[in-house]
Amino acid sequence: MAFETIVVETQGHVGLITLDRPESLNALNASLLGEMATALAKFEADETIGAIVITGSEKAFAAGADIKEMAERTYPGTMLDDFMGGPWEAVSRCRKPVIAAVAGYALGGGCEVALACDIIIAADTARFGLPEITLGVIPGAGGTQRLTRAVGKAKAMEMILSGRFMTAEEAERACLVSRVVPEGDLMDEVMSLAAKIADMSGVAVMVAKKTVERAHEASLSEGLEYERTAFYSLFSTEDQKEGMAAFVEKRKAQFRNR
Repeated sequence: MAFETIVVETQGHVGLITLDRPESLNALNASLLGEMATALAKFEADETIGAIVITGSEKAFAAGADIKEMAERTYPGTMLDDFMGGPWEAVSRCRKPVIAAVAGYALGGGCEVALACDIIIAADTARFGLPEITLGVIPGAGGTQRLTRAVGKAKAMEMILSGRFMTAEEAERACLVSRVVPEGDLMDEVMSLAAKIADMSGVAVMVAKKTVERAHEASLSEGLEYERTAFYSLFSTEDQKEGMAAFVEKRKAQFRNR
């Protein structure tokens, strides 16, 4: 399938989606969001893909939603269309791990797409922000919720109410990103991490992802019970038998996602 606003590649067991609207710093219009959702669904359905990477350009991961496309919308229209649902939720619906490789600006909707990913690796040039308040609105694709969970109420409130940008260094200190790397090393580092994850048992990776996500939404006792049940369940898989046998036999495990 040919795409107009993204570039889709497969590198080994990793699916790579590059946002490609350079004239607008990868602003997220309906076409791009729809194409990204389609690509994510194809990677989800592909049994050979174990991890997915989303990136942009050196200047911008994505500089926000397409304001020209959004400006004339009305309240009834946004409600009837479920404007911030649908394709905007494609990343968070993925069961496979999704890594955001962020260089340059990740603002507004672009920041929200990154926040929906499971891991964010940032170049030292990255800038994060939710400046919707300067347009007379608020973040609508998860920004108020995910940023607060990531960095805490005080910092999230300051950024959302003022529209202030956060540097890559500050984002790492605030635990918004997993780590910061030199811009020139970004894709090598991210693809290496993605390949390492994709080489694990796909069943165990999906269970681990879901279990970590549970920590955001459950009490500690509920989360521990969920983790314990998930742990027990993996003893029904062939990959558990292979992984532990390989450890005992001092060889590399050959997982089959079963």
